[in-house]
Amino acid sequence: MAMWQGAMDNRGFRQGSFSSFRSSSSDEDLMDIPATAMDFSMRDDVPPLDREVEENKSYNGGGIGSSNRIMDFLEEPIPGVGTYDDFNTIDWVREKSRDRDRHREITNKSKESTWALIHSVSDAFSGWLLMLLIGLLSGSLAGLIDISAHWMTDLKEGICTGGFWFNHEHCCWNSDHVTFEDRDKCPEWNSWSQLIISTDEGAFAYIVNYFMYVLWALLFAFLAVSLVKVFAPYACGSGIPEIKTILSGFIIRGYLGKWTLVIKTITLVLAVSSGLSLGKEGPLVHVACCCGNILCHCFNKYRKNEAKRREVLSAAAAAGVSVAFGAPIGGVLFSLEEVSYYFPLKTLWRSFFAALVAAFTLRSINPFGNSRLVLFYVEFHTPWHLFELVPFILLGIFGGLWGALFIRTNIAWCRKRKTTQLGKYPVIEVLVVTAITAILAFPNEYTRMSTSELISELFNDCGLLDSSKLCDYKNRFNTSKGGELPDRPAGVGVYSAMWQLALTLILKIVITIFTFGMKIPSGLFIPSMAVGAIAGRLLGVGMEQLAYYHQDWTIFNSWCSQGADCITPGLYAMVGAAACLGGVTRMTVSLVVIMFELTGGLEYIVPLMAAAMTSKWVADALGREGIYDAHIRLNGYPFLEAKEEFAHKTLAMDVMKPRRNDPLLTVLTQDSMTVEDVETIISETTYSGFPVVVSRESQRLVGFVLRRDLIISIENARKKQDGVVSTSIIYFTEHSPPVPPYTPPTLKLRNILDLSPFTVTDLTPMEIVVDIFRKLGLRQCLVTHNGRLLGIITKKDVLKHIAQMANQDPDSILFN
Repeated sequence: MAMWQGAMDNRGFRQGSFSSFRSSSSDEDLMDIPATAMDFSMRDDVPPLDREVEENKSYNGGGIGSSNRIMDFLEEPIPGVGTYDDFNTIDWVREKSRDRDRHREITNKSKESTWALIHSVSDAFSGWLLMLLIGLLSGSLAGLIDISAHWMTDLKEGICTGGFWFNHEHCCWNSDHVTFEDRDKCPEWNSWSQLIISTDEGAFAYIVNYFMYVLWALLFAFLAVSLVKVFAPYACGSGIPEIKTILSGFIIRGYLGKWTLVIKTITLVLAVSSGLSLGKEGPLVHVACCCGNILCHCFNKYRKNEAKRREVLSAAAAAGVSVAFGAPIGGVLFSLEEVSYYFPLKTLWRSFFAALVAAFTLRSINPFGNSRLVLFYVEFHTPWHLFELVPFILLGIFGGLWGALFIRTNIAWCRKRKTTQLGKYPVIEVLVVTAITAILAFPNEYTRMSTSELISELFNDCGLLDSSKLCDYKNRFNTSKGGELPDRPAGVGVYSAMWQLALTLILKIVITIFTFGMKIPSGLFIPSMAVGAIAGRLLGVGMEQLAYYHQDWTIFNSWCSQGADCITPGLYAMVGAAACLGGVTRMTVSLVVIMFELTGGLEYIVPLMAAAMTSKWVADALGREGIYDAHIRLNGYPFLEAKEEFAHKTLAMDVMKPRRNDPLLTVLTQDSMTVEDVETIISETTYSGFPVVVSRESQRLVGFVLRRDLIISIENARKKQDGVVSTSIIYFTEHSPPVPPYTPPTLKLRNILDLSPFTVTDLTPMEIVVDIFRKLGLRQCLVTHNGRLLGIITKKDVLKHIAQMANQDPDSILFN
């Protein structure tokens, strides 16, 4: 006993604490991060976890607990083991194995008692209940955002004296003093000049309205960026690049938390209302995924398993697109094609159910007041002709060129923001861009209106009762051919609208480049669609006038008879919107489905398909990455793209670490290392895990142990097992030898050892290794030669190698 006491009192016994390493397995802790952890002065959009890295470097062991009870680590689970550090990748194989074990245990117990059977049934039903809750919450929040954004957008131009909570449209609906021709003008709606100087006429009234428009825009933008900066830095941007990365298995704590949800919902309304060139559709996917992550905490099945939680998040992403566009089927396809990394058939069904419930909830709220899910519903009365595929393909080429141009310029600007002083002043940047946008937007009615309303007007097919300048045709009231409009020579209003739309196109193209990526919620779907819709409407009107004035041309006289309404400009706007959105995001199938659900134009699938495929081909010829993949690479996230092929002839030994002339691989032995030895390795390295071998001489592989599990297990042993000191031997074997008298007790850690780590030989081609990492979702892979351990390949190593082979900067991969 004296020798044992001396061992406890010697300098090798460390009195530090592991508490700084232990991240609670509670899901509340998975969600919440302090605001100070995210400082806008940092250059990264999502900063690395410097705090935890520093703590890991300063690790100094643990202390003895007061309990006299001996813990059997093989029997009792250790709290915190099996969880993951921030900015690390999950082990998909381990998570799926744990879920199978859990399900097998529940199934076996269900045969023993009625209560166990009820528990088994509730466990099976919990997934569908969770989908129902996600759909209800996502649909409700989307309806609230739509209604609030519409009201606050109109607030920049005036207020309803009959009830300040009414937007312009609803205010005049309730008026008894409004005519159909002047349905936007009613005595209850007052512009700011009418309220301030009691008149709406003259230059001074125009200046007052101009000033109030810019002032409200700056106020909304300032509130948005301030709330994001102070309370939830993760609420900025679109959210889709990060969600793609999270769904691939990456951990970003707090990104889908409750504070992010609250602040993103509020600031999304403010950002859209400020008049900036951004949309709410992408952020709504983030909002829906936040709902899914938070609701997962109500179910142990999803709370304790990261892989199962990602299945829920895939379904939540589908619900987000469903409420963003009123397109439930398109939402499911978007999640499958664009966002999800692992999408089993069961997730497909549940995604469909969540999207259905979300769409039904939004329809019940009726935020647009038209008894429809979408704002862009159109009814075209003229079928398209085969010849029109030529201008549709031209719109596809324009969309591809615009997409490639936007991605390159936006990424260049975002990189400049990250690497210069500009990134340290997000509030000033937002206010400057907002001021420029508002000042340039107010004089032009098409830039002054919200982007959603602009797209709706561009999609619209002119009828007899339309009062828009786009429908100002010379003989539009000649109804000799019944209810249909006859041939339509353009009037003064149409030509005026064309000039204004051309200026709007230039402004949208330029300002969107600088807007996307700022520290406010900002989606890209609506601005991209606006650019394409404007270009399409301009081309459509040009084709329409060409067909009218040159009806005798061969390309027209075979299918366009005299006096017929042959060309539908609104259809060209719809095709152009699809082309530009496809060029930016590289979506194809889901894009076409979203567009025909969005507009109700099922008859026009072929033009949409032609434009979407053409835009993707053109954009891919100029750059393989879509906007979301480009932002993932810009931020250094460890996302292994499943769509790209690895065609280089390299071997595992060319990528593994250590390389030649590098220090030897850090390993643990199965039965000869003390607690102090392991603590020293942990404090001197930052590796996320260590191979365990039989001995340093043999290098025969036994298994793999994670750094986090080691730290938590040793700390737990010091607290709950008497006598564990720095000289205690750690055993990873199934049976430890008898302990001689007067020696410290041993520490058995076989339960945290992965006995089946994935291994490849040193001569395995890297194309096979990359495929294994993609399809199994591995964190690391061990390299052996004739059964002896040679090295290790991590996901970060694979990504760096791919970047190097593509002549890109391998150091741009920041996380593992």
